[in-house]
Amino acid sequence: MQRYIKNIAVLILASLSLLACEDVIDVEVPTGEIRLVIEASLDWEKGTSGNSQTIKLSTSTPYFEITNNTAVTNASVRVTNLDTNEVFSFTNQNDGTYTTTSFVPVANNQYQLEVVYNNETYTAIENLMPVPDINTVNQSVDGGIDPDLLEVNIYFDDPADEDNFYLIRYYEQGDLFPYFEDYSDEFSNGNEIHDFFEKEEDDDNDQAEFQPGDTVDINLYGISERYYNYMRILIEQYYSGGNPFSSNGVQLKGNCVNITNEDNYPYGYFRATQVVKTSYTFQ
Repeated sequence: MQRYIKNIAVLILASLSLLACEDVIDVEVPTGEIRLVIEASLDWEKGTSGNSQTIKLSTSTPYFEITNNTAVTNASVRVTNLDTNEVFSFTNQNDGTYTTTSFVPVANNQYQLEVVYNNETYTAIENLMPVPDINTVNQSVDGGIDPDLLEVNIYFDDPADEDNFYLIRYYEQGDLFPYFEDYSDEFSNGNEIHDFFEKEEDDDNDQAEFQPGDTVDINLYGISERYYNYMRILIEQYYSGGNPFSSNGVQLKGNCVNITNEDNYPYGYFRATQVVKTSYTFQ
């Protein structure tokens, strides 16, 4: 019994000695520069006027910063149709958003964004790309990756004799995040395009597989080739997170440039798209 007690005492002393040897090491984490973040998506929903548009401006924050209010409220924003020279001024809402109700979208016209912030001017140019209608939306269980899971299918006609690029957004009502797919007609030019989406259970994102009664919202965007390349890299980096065999992540720059000071470049992208929206409820 005494030997047992002695052994316990030795273990306690050893544990205390290990604790006494612990030192707190302060690691200095490098912090990047605070930059302007431009969220400028001029999305013209097919069948609507597209007059109401919103552009959001904020600033980036250090990784460990807990500040929530990063809204930029002292900028000026305008968009110019370079084909017609029509200028659309966006009104500052003093919450980081800048809005207009007079935007006139014209398919295949070129638009230029201009943001003036802290005496520096940021610009970007984008073409407003048209989008075809969605022909059919249905469900199946045998066309996806897992033959036991429900998937939603969409079909649309790709215009012939031209290069087209698409972004598809799927979102089940109640999920934390939408799912995005980029698509090029390189191998399906002029044909009917079929795309599908199925979900696997993911506890980390509070995501469950599709069940009868679930409703999924679907947006099909016509996008430019440059935006397609941007989103393709962004989507690849996002969905390959945690994969040891994926390529190294890179800092992704959009099409916005600082023409006053090129070293102080912004984050974000200026896009101009036409979008067709629909939804489907599983049976």
